[in-house]
Amino acid sequence: MEPSKSLPSSSITITVEFTGGLEMLFSNQRQHQVSLPATDESDRTATLGFLVRYLCQHLMRDQRRELFVLNDVVRPGILVLINDADWGLEGEENYEPKHGDSILFVSTLHGG
Repeated sequence: MEPSKSLPSSSITITVEFTGGLEMLFSNQRQHQVSLPATDESDRTATLGFLVRYLCQHLMRDQRRELFVLNDVVRPGILVLINDADWGLEGEENYEPKHGDSILFVSTLHGG
């Protein structure tokens, strides 16, 4: 028997923070400790794209998902920082989160 098949999937503990109004979509809570499965639905290494889907499925309590994502991708106008660095420098949704990472989502969208 292969040990990896009999063990439950491991997880990655990260801090996720929402600001600029996004926190209202996540129970009005700004900061969350998230235990993200280490692999996605296809058994591939978890990425930030998977984290976004995971947040929508497991953490978002508001029905207005379109305020956070469009076509399962973070919508334009939302800045994403990985450990205080722009996610564009880290590979965007292809970044593979590591234990202890801090992911910040900042909405720059304002009504008018």
